[in-house]
Amino acid sequence: MQASPEILNAIPHRPPFLYVDTIVERKEDGIVCRKTFEPDEYFFAGHYPDFPLVPGVILCEAAMQAGAVFLSERIQKEETEQSGETKKFPVATRINDVKFKKMVRPGDTVEITVTLKEKLSNAYFLSANVTVDGKTAARLEFAVTISNQ
Repeated sequence: MQASPEILNAIPHRPPFLYVDTIVERKEDGIVCRKTFEPDEYFFAGHYPDFPLVPGVILCEAAMQAGAVFLSERIQKEETEQSGETKKFPVATRINDVKFKKMVRPGDTVEITVTLKEKLSNAYFLSANVTVDGKTAARLEFAVTISNQ
């Protein structure tokens, strides 16, 4: 599945390292996105050849990309209001309390819910829940700061 133009305009990630396909819902304090892991994803060849699984680090990356999509609109709005500049984007600075609960296999679609917990200066603290078939596959907390492009 190809990512929506809205996602491509929001973050600099591109295939094969783009792990958000669609935005399901935007909220004041977060976002819900989806990603379908196609059977021909590059990492399945080696993780694992006889029992392919989405690596946990890819689930974390998908969550952080969804968080970046959420924050990009917010950051652009704030920067435009303050200085007219819009060439800033969020960069991950921390990841905490990662828990993996369910395997994600080829063909699975994950739903990624990211919630903004706190903003301090130019740091944003977020939590994410990645589910497949309504069950938690991964949970994590992460932080990002704002960087110039």
